[in-house]
Amino acid sequence: MRTTRTGPGRPWRGGSLLLAAALLATAACTAGDRAGPGSTMAPEARTYLLSALDTMERHSLVRDEVDWPKLRRDALGRAEGATEPAGTYEAIEQALRELGDGHSTFLTPEEAEQAEDEAPDDQVLPEARQLPEGLGRLTLPPIRSDTAAGPYLRAARAAVREVDRAGACGWVVDLRTNTGGDMWTPLASAGPILGDGEVGAFVEADGTRTPWTIENGTPRQYADRWGSGEPPARPRPPVAVLTGPRTASAGEAVAIAFRGRPDTRTFGEPTFGVPTANTPYPLADGALVVLTTAREADRTGRVHDGPLRPDVEVEWVRGSDRVLAAATDWLAAHDRCRKP
Repeated sequence: MRTTRTGPGRPWRGGSLLLAAALLATAACTAGDRAGPGSTMAPEARTYLLSALDTMERHSLVRDEVDWPKLRRDALGRAEGATEPAGTYEAIEQALRELGDGHSTFLTPEEAEQAEDEAPDDQVLPEARQLPEGLGRLTLPPIRSDTAAGPYLRAARAAVREVDRAGACGWVVDLRTNTGGDMWTPLASAGPILGDGEVGAFVEADGTRTPWTIENGTPRQYADRWGSGEPPARPRPPVAVLTGPRTASAGEAVAIAFRGRPDTRTFGEPTFGVPTANTPYPLADGALVVLTTAREADRTGRVHDGPLRPDVEVEWVRGSDRVLAAATDWLAAHDRCRKP
């Protein structure tokens, strides 16, 4: 503190009283901080939790809608007494739930490693089958491991090529079992059917848009890695997209890529309702804060929020695939498939 002078060389003695008062106030604040939420946490655990909370506040899609002081206080309170980073996991998980975006999640180091190292042999591969009336059906299951991308895409392209060469005039793209994970491999699998161009976009909280562009049947950023997809013998075929309540996250992104496409209709039931993009942020021990960072827009510019409702709602009934039947009826009546 600088002493205030009332004259040359003569200090104002009241300054000493102000200094004492300031020191007392500082001591009181310090004592209050020590007694506040998280005061009994080990320094390593506290630093770890605060790092996770900082990441959420900096990158969350809904960052402008959150009461951050309250969320921080609550998280620190839940982690009271934590002696190591693992003792804060539950507090981080609850903080992510309280963001309210319905999609952000937390992976422990073990879960993150397991997700990264999922064996390709465990991956359910896409299937393409020839249907009556000269139609093809492509089923795209979820994919959650980068190591499975190659086998997944090769299986899809080979199956699509075989059905296409058999004369498919239109396609059913079945996303009803796609519960999420990676969106790009399924998008590349459907790329030749979907067609080239800008098919969607990520939209961040500040309005920044990052387009999804298909070139030669492949997402542009994967062209060098995956190469081109073989175009169908009948370009721009009509497509029926099937969705249901298990269609989520990446599955919804693929469905959005078909929204606004000519000669395309969606059938089934509304999707799960998280058409948003997640970004993984690593923490010091290898855990991941998987944070929702963007919404998703279709090629028309419409930003989607909540469940995607199909054009034709058809309830799934056990033992009878009425959804597939409605889709194939529409395709069979299409100009490109109608028999003379």
